[in-house]
Amino acid sequence: MSPVTTTAVILAGGTGRRLGLEGPKQLAAVGGRPILTRAIAAFDAAPQIDDILVVMAPGHLAAAELAAGPYPKVTGVITGGASRTDSTLRALSALESRPGDARVLFHDAARPFVDARIIAECVATLERAEAVAVAVPSSDTVVVVEGDRVVEMPPRGSLRRFQTPQGFRLATIRTAYERALADPGFAANPPTDDCGVVHRYLPGVPITVVPGSEQNIKITHPVDLIVAEQITSRENAPGSAD
Repeated sequence: MSPVTTTAVILAGGTGRRLGLEGPKQLAAVGGRPILTRAIAAFDAAPQIDDILVVMAPGHLAAAELAAGPYPKVTGVITGGASRTDSTLRALSALESRPGDARVLFHDAARPFVDARIIAECVATLERAEAVAVAVPSSDTVVVVEGDRVVEMPPRGSLRRFQTPQGFRLATIRTAYERALADPGFAANPPTDDCGVVHRYLPGVPITVVPGSEQNIKITHPVDLIVAEQITSRENAPGSAD
């Protein structure tokens, strides 16, 4: 019986528009290294990960291949689609030969500071669960607004902010997307992430949550680059772990 494999899919299809960049934000440097390189390196160093698939923004495949070159676990760099959903579907197509019990972690390349503990806990959780999410408590009060009025204030203690990676058994995420694509309303109102697809189309599948990290930020706005540089400056400080 073949061992169960775990693939990390690095979704690098984002643009740099909100950062004011001309090219993809994942190619921007933070602490002297491209954001994409940092994300790849985190999964390449994780012993729980068998291989890595990078899904890159169209037109920038060569740059992604260059960033991935030093990392032996990267077995493929493919072109992503126009949306996150399209990029996930292309990754699933690239993994179509894998058995249903194989595991896959989807991670945003724009989160370059994911740590070894998060990766290890996600993979361990998939030994007993079909879907796993990474989340941190919300430090802000989150409200539901209609127009310009607050209509609901959910208790903050039960609220979490999702991060990535999000992990699945391949059979589970495949089935969720098969049902989503059969829904005429999916294209007009897709969930914002892969756990959202599972939650909507496989409501009987529990999504287990593991703790994230406040350092596992997503670089989206210019202020995020400032925070990222501060994180890397602590990494490079004398006496810090390499």
